[in-house]
Amino acid sequence: MQHTMKYEISAGGIVYRQSENNRLWLLIQQANTGHWGFPKGLVGDNNPEETLEEAAAREVQEEGGVYAQIKSKILTPSRYYYTWRGEKVQKTVWYFVMEYESGSVDDHDIEVEDAQFIEESLVPARLTYQNDKEQFGLSLKTLL
Repeated sequence: MQHTMKYEISAGGIVYRQSENNRLWLLIQQANTGHWGFPKGLVGDNNPEETLEEAAAREVQEEGGVYAQIKSKILTPSRYYYTWRGEKVQKTVWYFVMEYESGSVDDHDIEVEDAQFIEESLVPARLTYQNDKEQFGLSLKTLL
């Protein structure tokens, strides 16, 4: 029996907000799993012409409640597999480092339990997944 593999491309934002003496980073907690990570979602969810950049900005707005400006793209995507209804899916997530512009984390959508800006030093411990920790490390390098 031939198993088909599904491929999904997502985009997301690793958003920082500069405060006087440190940077704060936007993390979201998924409502269904309780996992902490960065806002992300499928590219072309509603618009098949959507670019990675547009999808990342949209997801930051929907899941994080805020508007942010793209500063750079992380050149190594996050890749992982999961199974959905018996079908194996390879997911590739392209993250962009973004700077907070406006809006409130209280305006996140229903998929998100909680969204908050947390201090840079606390981010790795709060993130649920190793690949998110790696992406966060890469995003710090882009700001050096």
